[in-house]
Amino acid sequence: MAKQSALAQERQRKAREEARALSSVRGRAAERAPGLDRLIHERMRLGIVSALAVNESMTFNELKELLKTTDGNISVHTRRLEEAQYIACTKSFDGRIPKTEYRLTAAGRRALERYLDHMEALIRATRER
Repeated sequence: MAKQSALAQERQRKAREEARALSSVRGRAAERAPGLDRLIHERMRLGIVSALAVNESMTFNELKELLKTTDGNISVHTRRLEEAQYIACTKSFDGRIPKTEYRLTAAGRRALERYLDHMEALIRATRER
């Protein structure tokens, strides 16, 4: 029984040390980079912004196909990014077919760069541990 109690105490001590180390990592990462952009951090929006960062522009259907999602999902997420002025939307017609095209704005590119800087700082802090 005493041996089991000693093992439990040792596990608790290690858990406390790990929690302190994780807190320290988070603190160092926060010092090195600005706060995490929750708007970009969402998986689908990060995919949209990343795709637009490496392409001059993409159509609604190209984004939908690339991200393997639905019309409604792309619509909701692009609208949020538009409202934040991270992306710009241009609507036109190709003959009689509507065409919606998106491009990353300067503000969107800066936001993505800040986000990536933050993630790189977290990775460095974690690896230094």
